Amino acid sequence: MNNQTQEFQFSSFGLISFLVKWWKHIGIATLVGAIASIIISLTMKDRFKSTVVFYPTTTNSISKVLLDVSGNNRQDFLEFGEEAEAEQALQILQSDEIREWVITQYNLYEHYKINPKGKYAKTKMMKKFARNVNFRRTEFNSVEISVLDENPLIAAGMANDIAARLDTVKNRIQKERAREGLKIVETEYRAMQYEIQLIADSLDRIRQLGINDYASQSEVVNKEYAAAVSQGKQSAIKALEEKIALLSKYGGAYVALTDNLELYRKQLAEIKLKYDQARVDAEQHIPHKMVVNYAYPADRKTYPKRSMIVLGATFATFCMTVFFIIGLENWRRYKKHLTQSVSSK
Repeated sequence: MNNQTQEFQFSSFGLISFLVKWWKHIGIATLVGAIASIIISLTMKDRFKSTVVFYPTTTNSISKVLLDVSGNNRQDFLEFGEEAEAEQALQILQSDEIREWVITQYNLYEHYKINPKGKYAKTKMMKKFARNVNFRRTEFNSVEISVLDENPLIAAGMANDIAARLDTVKNRIQKERAREGLKIVETEYRAMQYEIQLIADSLDRIRQLGINDYASQSEVVNKEYAAAVSQGKQSAIKALEEKIALLSKYGGAYVALTDNLELYRKQLAEIKLKYDQARVDAEQHIPHKMVVNYAYPADRKTYPKRSMIVLGATFATFCMTVFFIIGLENWRRYKKHLTQSVSSK
């Protein structure tokens, strides 16, 4: 049985004999495959690739980096971002907001010949966009945007515009949060200003009564009162007693208001700094990337590689033809063996 089984198998020499025997069939099939692949490759349109490479920044709040006078923030405004910043940038680049903006900006439904009202139009567009637009983080933690298109100008324009849109979207996201923070700080700032004004108004009323500096006035009045008593000056004593009564009545309030005013003014200065920082974050726009290479229109196509397509298709046709004929030969031999076995019985 082993000998019979081996009859249907090919050795290395048997394979060479097989190729010699069937060379015409294999050659014709391979030639047909080569011609077909040439025709198909010639019908494929050239596509050009443009690429933008940039490093994301580590700076999210310009006020903390440039306006912080405390010296506690050691973040460098010019520092390149690392893996976390690159992944954040990729997440924003892959957002629906950027994709929909590019589709609208470049009228991609018409450019890609997709009927926007047709069935599964959005799905087709997303697949086409995903095939032609690629984002990746490089081994150096930079971000690469690659765009393929039949028009090299469109490919370069899309790549540069997508990179620029990253700043727009990230600033918009951060500005929404910064404006909410600004409202909170501004409310506290206005409330503190109001409290200070109330204290200042109360002090003005007390000053109108003649109390301008409680500590020094008390010291002077007490000395004058003691001198008047020792000299027996009744009119002076009476006038000084009225001043002492006035100081006693409003002196405590004057001291408390003065201390509170000083404290509130210190707090107002701190809140004012936070208010200025929050206003800068809410109003100013900063780039969130440092571009290494801008995209430019390619002068040489990237796809298709017609020679590789033809060689690959030709080799695949050759292999498939060989395996098909080997299978056919083995099937015939097996069938013949089966018929002989039945006849012998």
